[in-house]
Amino acid sequence: MNATKTLNPICRPQVLAVALGVLLAPLPGLAQHAGHTPIPPPAQETPSDKPEEAKEQTPGTMDHSTMDHSMMTRPAAAEPMTPIPEVTDADRAAAIAPEDDHPVHDNGIFSYVLFNRLEAWEADAGTGLAWEGQSWIGTDLNRLWLRSEGEQIDGRLESAELEVLYGRSVSAWWDVVAGVRHDFRPGDSQDFLAVGVVGLAPYKFEVEATAYVGESGQTAARIEVEYETLLTNRLILQPLLEAEFNGKDDPARGVGSGLSTAEFGLRLRYEIRREIAPYIGIVRERAFGQTARFREQDGHASDDTRFVAGFRIWF
Repeated sequence: MNATKTLNPICRPQVLAVALGVLLAPLPGLAQHAGHTPIPPPAQETPSDKPEEAKEQTPGTMDHSTMDHSMMTRPAAAEPMTPIPEVTDADRAAAIAPEDDHPVHDNGIFSYVLFNRLEAWEADAGTGLAWEGQSWIGTDLNRLWLRSEGEQIDGRLESAELEVLYGRSVSAWWDVVAGVRHDFRPGDSQDFLAVGVVGLAPYKFEVEATAYVGESGQTAARIEVEYETLLTNRLILQPLLEAEFNGKDDPARGVGSGLSTAEFGLRLRYEIRREIAPYIGIVRERAFGQTARFREQDGHASDDTRFVAGFRIWF
């Protein structure tokens, strides 16, 4: 029997397709031309390439171990469009102020004068006048201080003193002062050595605290604290507290040991200009201990309240 007659007619096209594939397989150019890319045979996996406990890869994930990470590095920073020039001697000289220019603040000489109280009042003993002022000249670190205060009642000088002090800044807000104090009144004139501090305490309290040693062995101390409350931009309320202490009785000056006097004042001023301001106020002064007895013996009250008016001036 003929072999071609035994094949099923349905199988004949399949046999022809297989035969055509066998004939075209050795010709890769023809396969590519037909739009097909030959599939390379799978690589043979050796036992050395596969770890003993390989994890099954989840479908849809990427194997990063075979990626080339050298292409993922960031590009180097671009060079600046304009290169930075080198610093020259001319540049260094331009950074230094000339000698005839405005002086450095730390080395400049400055001055300040303040009459904190220039006031008058009316009392039973007569018209009273009082002053209290201070001034300094120097640099931010080293200064020469002058301080003075006193009272005159009914044309008679009751008390007057002058202090000459050297001040040295020890912090941003405090100066240490040392020098001499000369008392003109009360009693005979006499001198004291003085040492103390001047500065701004927390919450903006202005403080002056000074200790004194007299030529005859007297010792004394004085502390003054004041505060300024701005009611408006120009209306200012200023409370002030001053206390004096003495180491021993001094009948010639009318003071006793311990706390001798304390004074509290409340003054309201209006700054017409920052440098000049009229004010009104009330002052309460009280003597204690032996000082009060000395005053009563001289015919003065140991406790006094008075209304005052005056000016505060600085320049």
